[in-house]
Amino acid sequence: MQILGWVLKVLLMCSVLGMFSVTSVAQERPLSQAPICFEADRLVLQEFKAKILKDTTEILASWMGKDCCGGDWEGVVCNPATGRVTGLALQRPDRELGMYMIGTLPAALGNLHFLEVMVISGMKHITGPIPESLSNLTRLTQLILEDNSLEGSIPPGLGHLSLLQTLSLGGNRLKGPIPPSLGNLRNLLVINLGKNSLSGPIPPTFISFLSLQSLDFSFNLLSGFIPDALVRSQNLTYIDLSNNQFSGKFPISICGLANLQDLSLSHNQLTGTIPEQIGGLRSLNSLKLSGNKFIGHIPASISRLPTLWNLNLSRNGFSDPLPIILGRGIPSLLSIDLSYNNLSLGTVPNWIKDRPLSNVNLAGCKLRGALPKFTRPDSLSSIDLSNNLLTDGISSFFTNMSSLQNIKLSNNQLKFDVSEIRFPDGLASIDLHSNQITGSLSSIINNRTSSFLEALDVSGNHFSGEIPEFTEGLSLKVLNIGSNKITGHIPSSISNLIELEMLDIQRNQIAGTIPTSLGLLSKLQWLDVSVNSLTGKIPTSLLGIRGLRHANFRANRLCGEIPQGRPYSIFPGSAYAHNLCLCGKPLPPCRGKNQANLGQ
Repeated sequence: MQILGWVLKVLLMCSVLGMFSVTSVAQERPLSQAPICFEADRLVLQEFKAKILKDTTEILASWMGKDCCGGDWEGVVCNPATGRVTGLALQRPDRELGMYMIGTLPAALGNLHFLEVMVISGMKHITGPIPESLSNLTRLTQLILEDNSLEGSIPPGLGHLSLLQTLSLGGNRLKGPIPPSLGNLRNLLVINLGKNSLSGPIPPTFISFLSLQSLDFSFNLLSGFIPDALVRSQNLTYIDLSNNQFSGKFPISICGLANLQDLSLSHNQLTGTIPEQIGGLRSLNSLKLSGNKFIGHIPASISRLPTLWNLNLSRNGFSDPLPIILGRGIPSLLSIDLSYNNLSLGTVPNWIKDRPLSNVNLAGCKLRGALPKFTRPDSLSSIDLSNNLLTDGISSFFTNMSSLQNIKLSNNQLKFDVSEIRFPDGLASIDLHSNQITGSLSSIINNRTSSFLEALDVSGNHFSGEIPEFTEGLSLKVLNIGSNKITGHIPSSISNLIELEMLDIQRNQIAGTIPTSLGLLSKLQWLDVSVNSLTGKIPTSLLGIRGLRHANFRANRLCGEIPQGRPYSIFPGSAYAHNLCLCGKPLPPCRGKNQANLGQ
């Protein structure tokens, strides 16, 4: 999507630069000159404004007065010679996530007959259908309606917009098939229909896209074979068909696209082998084929891709051996993911250990023995060696990993005392679950813990001792310490974890009461304190956690009335089972005030 976003910005800039330059002429005209805004166009814009019920961007607040072409109407571009509106560009700033518009698109937009650019993007809450009347905008070169909440089907009439160069409808709630009429858009350079719920096959009419540079149909429900006709344009640099239901074999016609830079077919149902001809994609930077049903050997011709920096072949059925030539080629490689195939690597290949890689993902590759020693540890930002048979080598593993942000060593057979390890300062995520690690949590969580740390999972180990105090300034969003041997109580300083979304302390030996300060964790979505020795009541302060989706208090010594309010009263009864004397919905009602107040 980053490449697509760049393409869209370039196209939009090229298309509207001329219009904005002529608008400046309008801004410089004498004040005595009468407004030149064409009245019919102004009325259309006023009708659009009326259909927007709420506008936190405050863009439309500038639409005042009778001259929509005077330069004061934000996002409106005109031809100063005619007063006709030629551009409408309403785009939420990238970083302003709290800005949006609520409303619908009026059919009257189809009456802006001189419109060349329409951008209504990132408004999140503009709903309803795409008006059929937009097919009347025959001068349109850019139609960008992405990242709203538009519904219904794609109007077939959009295929009449013969001058269209960019069609971006991604990030909406569109359903139904892709209209075959879109194949009439022979001048199309960019098409983005990603992140919708479109279904059915890719129309064979798309054979007409001879100038296409960027295509994104990702995150839909599209099915059938990927047609060879789709990739007739030698100008294609970006193809993303990931997260659909495409079947059949790898389309060999893709291998003839000499200018292709980014190819993602991940998370489909593609089968067969990867053709050796893939080595012909000499401009390829990123190849993502994960989550399919590919089998056979990884083709050695991949090593002939001189600019490839990202290779993701995970979650397929690729088998041994890895081609030896792979290690001598791919000079630009920075990120590799071979996880969860039918590979039995034994050890990490030297051509991976000896490269200055940024991301190494070899989960489920049947690695054995000691953790690898990387020749360039300072280059690594993410490592996933989970679900292997690794046993030792941890003592020196993190040496000089100054750039490491994410480490995942879960589901191995690692046995060490965590107090002997010094983790890199910049880690954002640590996942060590399901090993045989001993020691105290205070070796990881203490007053030296980095504010960068957002996720810690050490569940399913042999940690002991108490839960340490939490200082202010921590950024933890996930804390999973379940299934260990941790004792003591839940510290009231848990409230300092103001970003926490998941807290799991199940299956330990934690006693004491649930602190009322836990109710201050307003972002919490998952809470599991089951199978411990907690006593007292479930504090009513927990009612302040509005977004909680999962809670489990089972198998403790809790007593008294369950907080009566959502979501606690609608969680299943099993979430409160096997306690001392809990009562109230969803359990049987309390027998008078005495039972309700038990546990205080």
